[in-house]
Amino acid sequence: MDHGSGESPINEAPFSDEELTALALAAEPVTTLARDAVPWGGGDLRTPSLLPNWYMPSPSYRLRGGWTRAIVITLIVGFLVIDAFGLCITSGFISVA
Repeated sequence: MDHGSGESPINEAPFSDEELTALALAAEPVTTLARDAVPWGGGDLRTPSLLPNWYMPSPSYRLRGGWTRAIVITLIVGFLVIDAFGLCITSGFISVA
């Protein structure tokens, strides 16, 4: 690989798919964990949730005050009522589905 020619090495992949496949197949699998191993919980700032942080991180915002929660609940209930009556609001206008 000659970098003196002015070509940028940024677009070149460090490994080809074949090399990565060979490395993955040659690696030894981890079959046991250390007895003192503890699961990673995502740190101290993570709020409890049913899904692990690496799968779906908890939201980084908080709803402020009761009025924002009331607006969100009103919107959700409104969409459910529209759907319950067999109407459609996908295009932005209420129409018969």
